[in-house]
Amino acid sequence: MKVLLATANRGKLGELRELFRATGVELLLPADAGIELPRTEETGDTYEVNARLKAAALAAAAGMPALADDSGLEVDALGGAPGIRSARFAGEGATDDENNRKLLSLLRDADVRTARFRCVLVLADPSGGTISAEGVLEGEIAREPRGMGGFGYDPVFFLPERGMHLAELSPAEKHLISHRGRAARSLADRLSRENSGRSGT
Repeated sequence: MKVLLATANRGKLGELRELFRATGVELLLPADAGIELPRTEETGDTYEVNARLKAAALAAAAGMPALADDSGLEVDALGGAPGIRSARFAGEGATDDENNRKLLSLLRDADVRTARFRCVLVLADPSGGTISAEGVLEGEIAREPRGMGGFGYDPVFFLPERGMHLAELSPAEKHLISHRGRAARSLADRLSRENSGRSGT
């Protein structure tokens, strides 16, 4: 099944393609399918609402299934921020480095550094039907970035049980434990169950 991914982020496309590789889902960027990505205002106050808005808009515009991801970093010392504003934490159009530097600056004197990544994936079909799944990865915010892998806040996200930053893991290791990996596996399981249910009727 070919599914459009509601993003222009090729890093996110690469991660999700790998995660869905065994499910029979082939992910494409809208541009690669000759389709313009609709401009969708993320007006929701939750990851799920924003992901559903993006997926539904693209599915309706393209006339084919669309997958959207909304995810963010929740830092306990900041009351759950940056949350749904994670990509824009240092301002509209902020780079990963700018977001990371702002985060580390705000936490310079913080002793409590617990945090989590949260991801919600929503698959929408052109008729308006949706399926969603969530994944969470717990960790801490390090005092300095480390590692060259991943993107976003991965260099400053520390995994105590591994003694490593998320950006230090190989792609395969990251996929096994990441919030996006967990959401993708949960969504794939739901798709499999629904397909099995339809074939059994």
